[in-house]
Amino acid sequence: MKALDLAIIFAYLIGIVLFGTWFARKQKTTRDYFLGDRSVPWWAVAFSIVATETSTISFISVPGIAYARGGNFQFLQLVFGYLLGRVVISLLFIPSYFRGELLTVYQLLDRRFGGRIKILAASLFVVMRNIADGIRLLLTAIVLAAVYTSSQPLANADTIIIASIILIGLAMIVFTYFGGMEAVIWVEVIQLGIYVLGALAAGIVLAGAIEGGLDAALATAAQYNKFSLFDFAFDATKTFTFWSGLIGGCFLTMSTHGTDQYLVQRYLCTDRPRRAILALLTSGAIVLGQFIGFLFIGVLLFAFYQPFADPNYAAAASPAFPFTGGDRVFPDFITRHLPGGLSGLVVAAIFAAAMSSSLNSIAATFVNDLYKPLQPERDDKHYLKVSHILTLIWGLVQIAVAYFCRHLNRSALDLALSVASLINGPILGVFLVGTFLRRVSQPPALIGMVVSIFSMLYIYFFTKIAWTWYVFIGSSITVFSAWLASLAFAPAPDSKRDELAPGRRLESQ
Repeated sequence: MKALDLAIIFAYLIGIVLFGTWFARKQKTTRDYFLGDRSVPWWAVAFSIVATETSTISFISVPGIAYARGGNFQFLQLVFGYLLGRVVISLLFIPSYFRGELLTVYQLLDRRFGGRIKILAASLFVVMRNIADGIRLLLTAIVLAAVYTSSQPLANADTIIIASIILIGLAMIVFTYFGGMEAVIWVEVIQLGIYVLGALAAGIVLAGAIEGGLDAALATAAQYNKFSLFDFAFDATKTFTFWSGLIGGCFLTMSTHGTDQYLVQRYLCTDRPRRAILALLTSGAIVLGQFIGFLFIGVLLFAFYQPFADPNYAAAASPAFPFTGGDRVFPDFITRHLPGGLSGLVVAAIFAAAMSSSLNSIAATFVNDLYKPLQPERDDKHYLKVSHILTLIWGLVQIAVAYFCRHLNRSALDLALSVASLINGPILGVFLVGTFLRRVSQPPALIGMVVSIFSMLYIYFFTKIAWTWYVFIGSSITVFSAWLASLAFAPAPDSKRDELAPGRRLESQ
């Protein structure tokens, strides 16, 4: 990697920091800091959702899925579930987000059940999101380390990874600390353009570098069944099947896009539900197209490296042979085979996907759902100050998570989605309880969540059930357990039963 590439990378990081600080002048209240005064256009929210959903994990890991031995396009079955989940969210949840002034989605649980349910759901979100985004930070640091060691082969890779974690983490902290949620959204709009351009450029160069060109790559892919799309097996231990994709992907999206503050906060930055729905559905079409593109890059990488030509290929311990993991394949091509300048652009694109910060969403949740109940009489300036401090603290926590996870060999995509799915099931389940089981009050809902959490921990550590089923199972356990427990408790008051009810008319504005 040449000096020009490194200059592009560091210029991007500096530009992001300066862009975030420019928004600091607009952050006068917590509403400004967390919701951008609800004045963000729907198309910017749509692009922000795509950038948030994609991340570095998808940019690097999804090509690795198609590259791996036995890998193919069956990951798209999960994406079909993502699309179905968006439709359900638009009908079921989004209308309730615009009833009253919400700063976090968990305030709906407070209205429906009371403070203990809200505190539990908010706490689970804070824990899960910090772990998942710490892993995303780590993956980006691995890419930066690969960039550096490609030009400095004697450098200690672990030391470079640690330094990269700190560098990228601090840049993320600074622009979020000053710019708030509005800066995060507009940075993500820019990032989407950068990483789509970078991926296209890498794909074009990759296709031209394959001996025999695109036709040879397609022939190789067909020979090794890389374009296989559907698997209709009823096997809960397989990660990507039609049923786990459609059902599991639908419930996963209902949780991440419907009950997770990280994404719901983006809807709340618009001024009416119809625009939020339009943003969500538009993002689904874009996400489908880009995942097809990422998988196709993986097919091209398979044809370029030709691991099948090695006699040890079939028996190799790593499915990504000769690499230790699928996450290493695309970074290797970027740093070793792209021409000068373009390599820096693609690495900047990877950084773009990584800089989709969750710190503002975590701060919003902690301040509004966990801190305010303890300090209810303080003025808004105090809460804004606490929000800034928490942005810094949670940024340091994510840096620590990345540091301690840096020796894991498991796919970052698989690990991050497993962690998210493990915790999102109980949270989605309690939203479904509040929506459909009008009789259930706070105690049985709390019992349902606790039973689900312990059940999911057992499933995660002691079974081979694929993570794609986690949210469906976790939410189902919550609903069933809450219903069963409700038989022994008094019903919810009439005043609380309709707080999450679907079907209320949307605002016509």
